[in-house]
Amino acid sequence: MFGPGFWRVGRMMNQLSEMQNLQREMNRLFSGFTQPLSHEFPAINIWLGKDDAIVSAELPGIDPGKIDISVVADTITLSGSREKDELKEGESYHRQERNYGNYMRTLQIPFQVDAAKVDAKYEKGVLRITLPRSEAAKPKKISIKSE
Repeated sequence: MFGPGFWRVGRMMNQLSEMQNLQREMNRLFSGFTQPLSHEFPAINIWLGKDDAIVSAELPGIDPGKIDISVVADTITLSGSREKDELKEGESYHRQERNYGNYMRTLQIPFQVDAAKVDAKYEKGVLRITLPRSEAAKPKKISIKSE
């Protein structure tokens, strides 16, 4: 019914499919290198510790009293506004690169946060937020009972 050539065609089609999958994965891997850098404000770094996450946000020139931080479960939101510089009469911009206006960043942390223990400090234009892992999200050692 099926000759030996039939199975070779099927095997070649399978190899072609595998090559296409590999090509897709390579494109996905390297597409990040060609994307432009993000211009989201504020610029943020997040690093994880054993019992917490640290968020560092660059907010130079912003009054810390005008920065809003909210935490719900595993999500933190930073929001506020940066005022536009007031120009004096007769002045005009030669170059304007600083952003102004409202901003909001919502970030997901890989665990539930204990919102009651969140700590935020603002120093030299950098906001540093410590997000402690909730007790429910911490690993628990389970003892095994035997008879």
